[in-house]
Amino acid sequence: MGNPSGSALMGFATLNPSYEVADESSPMPLHIRRVVTGHDDDGRAVIAIDEIARNVTSRRPAHQSCVIWSTGEFPTDNSSMRDGGTRAVASTDPRGSVFRIVEYAPGVAPRNHRTESIDYAVVMAGEIDMEIDGAGVHLKAGDVLVQRGTIHNWINRGTVPCVIAFVLIAAAPVERKGHVLAATG
Repeated sequence: MGNPSGSALMGFATLNPSYEVADESSPMPLHIRRVVTGHDDDGRAVIAIDEIARNVTSRRPAHQSCVIWSTGEFPTDNSSMRDGGTRAVASTDPRGSVFRIVEYAPGVAPRNHRTESIDYAVVMAGEIDMEIDGAGVHLKAGDVLVQRGTIHNWINRGTVPCVIAFVLIAAAPVERKGHVLAATG
């Protein structure tokens, strides 16, 4: 795949300005342009993928996500021609990384969970609350978060969806007082 417009491209995501909550019969509003670079056979840099991401999924009410790229090893092999956005992955990859965009609509169904990863999050649009054991934090567009294997839940108490870009990198589970805090939820 090449660059369909023939020009150099900057950025990878555009969000659909109509933030209507999707139902079973309507198209999902999460609209992400995914641009991936690579190399041709002569080693020149090329635009390998330029598309609207097609792998938007929803696994619970008022939530949708899209894996932009993932790797199954660390460090990864940038010589591979495999599309990391099409790999089957769970929340995390135990030997690699996952780059995912998530939209949390108002009233998103709860999911209290912990992953065996270090997660870097950038709030791209909207506002959201992250609850952890006995505490919480309110985040808004432009805020960043480093999630270090703590149990947490995302709650959108607002009136518009919150969109967050996450990079999850495999990590050993947290240990405290001889007890392993394994992934859950």
